[in-house]
Amino acid sequence: MKTSVLIIDDEVKLRGLLARLLRLENYEVSEAGDCETGLKLLTQQSFPVVLCDVKLPDGNGVELTKTIKLQYPHTEVILLTAFGNIPDGVRAIKNGAFDYLVKGDDNNRILTLLAQATEKALQKNQHSPAQLQENHGFSAIIGQSTPIKQAIELAQKVAPTDASILLTGETGTGKDVFAQAIHSASKRKGKAFIALNCAAFSREIIESELFGHKSGAFTGALKDKKGLLEEAHEGTLFLDEIGEMPLELQTKLLRVLENGEYLKVGSTKTQKVDVRIISATNRNLEQESSAGHFRLDLYYRLATFSIHLPSLNERIEDIPLLAAHFITQFSQKLGKKITGMHAHFSDLLQHHHWRGNIRELRNVLERACILSEQAQLEAENLPWDFHHNLNHSSEGLVSLRDMEKRHISRMLEHTQGNKTRAAELLGIGLTTLYAKIKEFNL
Repeated sequence: MKTSVLIIDDEVKLRGLLARLLRLENYEVSEAGDCETGLKLLTQQSFPVVLCDVKLPDGNGVELTKTIKLQYPHTEVILLTAFGNIPDGVRAIKNGAFDYLVKGDDNNRILTLLAQATEKALQKNQHSPAQLQENHGFSAIIGQSTPIKQAIELAQKVAPTDASILLTGETGTGKDVFAQAIHSASKRKGKAFIALNCAAFSREIIESELFGHKSGAFTGALKDKKGLLEEAHEGTLFLDEIGEMPLELQTKLLRVLENGEYLKVGSTKTQKVDVRIISATNRNLEQESSAGHFRLDLYYRLATFSIHLPSLNERIEDIPLLAAHFITQFSQKLGKKITGMHAHFSDLLQHHHWRGNIRELRNVLERACILSEQAQLEAENLPWDFHHNLNHSSEGLVSLRDMEKRHISRMLEHTQGNKTRAAELLGIGLTTLYAKIKEFNL
């Protein structure tokens, strides 16, 4: 199912370019040229995210944001402006905007922010406990390898307790999935699961988001705002990329862990909160503590129970299972009838070095499904580096010559001896391929 996004901008050409970009990324896009039209569309359809210009013919995007957040609190607003103004940006965010972006910034930044805002919006629309268990329980974690089964076993044992948990591992190993599974298996499963990426915001914004603020705490704070701690009361708060949290906020978080107390920004009255904290990081927090970048006492409180998630390269045997899951998911999403993958495609997946782990695998398979015109995914649907990068085999290091011979042999097998097609897939000339066949006695 596509995510619906509303763009409010009176610059027709820029709005059109942005809309085309988002549609290429499989978003469902609606457009409005002014505040009135935008608000009308919001009454007709639910939009998880709104991209809104600051200067509009009939109003101001910052003020419109307040109206949207008041009427549609689960909708996230990203403000766009032609002129970067940091104070205005901070005020806009503290008034309810998700973020503040200068027009012309890298498209990747727009897409990243959009994905983050969409995730936050969907988290606020929490499913029922039964649905949460089905969609986010341990059954949603795919894998039969020993490393992943060990991690699941540890998580299942600690889930029913209130112990703080630190999830460690490389980026893209599924720490958010584990956090949700732990919550859904805990006694807090009927309450909120709230997530915050500590690397996504500045210190000021994280402080306001996490602890909330009082009316008048800063310019633009026109009313009290609940922080994520308050929203997660009696539930679970997931702090992703905890190693990026500023030192001054670490002290405030430590107080929450020690006695369940915190101060809203601009308040002198402490508030009590009952919340379980699950944190995650791809950093070595002990080393960060030694370097003075992370409080050692906070690390020990967060890591009451630590679980390391294996990289995808440590669980190669799980790749076919994960691939099958993603293929099913994307074939349904794209309206295609893709039933599986050729042996050579699967083999290339298992010999690839997955720096981005499961997240990278997911992206590669989505790309392959988009490109595929067959019932099964073929090697040609993979990015070029899968064919040209040298990897470690299951037998250990092999020579360049042996790797080249093996790769050509597999490609010939894949094309059923069609040398012209094999040469095309290998990216070499037909004459060169014949020379290699003779050289390797294939």
